[in-house]
Amino acid sequence: MSDLYLEAIEQARVYDVAIETPLELAPKLSSRLNNEVLFKREDLQPVFSFKLRGAYNKIAQLTDDERARGVICASAGNHAQGVALSSHKLGIDATIVMPNTTPDIKVKAVKRLGGSVVLFGDSYSDASAHAMELCETSGKVFVHPYDDPQVIAGQGTIAEEMMRQNPGDLDAVFVPIGGGGLIAGMAIYLKANSPKTKIIGVEPVDSAAMHDSIKAGKRLTLDQVGIFADGVAVKKVGKYTFDLVQQYVDDIILVDTDEICAAIKDIYEDNRSIVEPAGALGVAGLKKYVRQTGARGQLLAAINSGANMNFDRMRHVAERTEMGEGKEALFAVTIPERPGSFLEFCRIIGDRNITEFNYRMSSRNEAHVFAGISIGDDDEATALEQAMKNAGLPTLNLHDNELAKLHIRHMVGGHCPMSESEVLYRFEFPERPGALLEFLGRAGGRWNISLFHYRNHAAAFGRVLAGVEVPANDRHEFEKYLTALGYPYVNESDNPAYSIFLK
Repeated sequence: MSDLYLEAIEQARVYDVAIETPLELAPKLSSRLNNEVLFKREDLQPVFSFKLRGAYNKIAQLTDDERARGVICASAGNHAQGVALSSHKLGIDATIVMPNTTPDIKVKAVKRLGGSVVLFGDSYSDASAHAMELCETSGKVFVHPYDDPQVIAGQGTIAEEMMRQNPGDLDAVFVPIGGGGLIAGMAIYLKANSPKTKIIGVEPVDSAAMHDSIKAGKRLTLDQVGIFADGVAVKKVGKYTFDLVQQYVDDIILVDTDEICAAIKDIYEDNRSIVEPAGALGVAGLKKYVRQTGARGQLLAAINSGANMNFDRMRHVAERTEMGEGKEALFAVTIPERPGSFLEFCRIIGDRNITEFNYRMSSRNEAHVFAGISIGDDDEATALEQAMKNAGLPTLNLHDNELAKLHIRHMVGGHCPMSESEVLYRFEFPERPGALLEFLGRAGGRWNISLFHYRNHAAAFGRVLAGVEVPANDRHEFEKYLTALGYPYVNESDNPAYSIFLK
């Protein structure tokens, strides 16, 4: 069986539309991980994904009768673009069934390439079932995104290229897994030609269909799948791919959303490309492997499998990146509601960089703080948590709290009817350690802070919203303090949105 696949890979017809992508050194990540890290740049394909290889290899080998009937496929996006471009190149009609959750950038790309799009269901599995129904009624040829020998062989050409580009043995290759076509094709070729190379698959923890199936010894169907890494959101892996992964893949690593986001940043910092979440799985798994095994001085490669990223998703990626790198700690802390207590709390934080700060007085006795703080490692987060508790401040570490990270951090605030003489100011703080302490220190506990919201925007300044209880007869003195502070500010006390939501 493997000989047939090897022959199919070597004879695959992919280069009519696909390019041989570079295998590039990632110098910054290599230095940081103390290993030589290579990126296989499949994000540079004409459709910004490796999927073009398998799709074209399958369609190019159809008979004249099959071409006349046209093709149909189901895809979360990248396979769809591969089928659409391949069909257009060969003059074949193509219908593409895509989940309703598919990013708009991928839907528009398929239409632009000439494919007819049908949106159905919430996952690839839903779309696939509908595509099979349409296939039976229309007579079109179904082009499977991963569970087809010719598709698998097309994807396997990536490994063939890597062997030419790096003639020696790689220590390990990290490959994203959705349905398994990419890793199956690559594993067959690498195990035959570089048997010392470890083949390691990478899946999201919430879409681990292959991992769970291998563990169970049979193909499982997940009840639901996470859609952040929509390119690998598969409920059930293929029959061919499952068998091949069982035989040839050494291990599968699971990564979470924060780790994927951190990998997207790593890739950007090394080559200024922005890959989609599924496209960063290989790098996320590589980093976790190094962390878990302590590997040093090895030659490691990751497949950057796709770059079809919706621009608006980058806000979420940027927000979660620091958590994925272990460089941000999140805490919920309750502090006494009295002048100076906020300053005392900030002194515990010291000169650490604050990434986010939400504060709202909840009663005359206490206030709640949601704080994001830059840290060096997990030990520093633990020490900081203990320091807060030692100061008598109830503290909750929110590092693993998905609700807090996705929603609560944006919802701190609300009405505070007990707040007296509150004025609201919007500031631009210089983005440097100590800026918040300077703001509070200069105030000297003269006025009570009733609301505080701070976000780090990765710029030369941070945007701050602060509510301060300032009696009417003290407003002139407060304005003098603000002028002496020197931070740009705007008085928002008469802003109607403040009256509606916060006052």
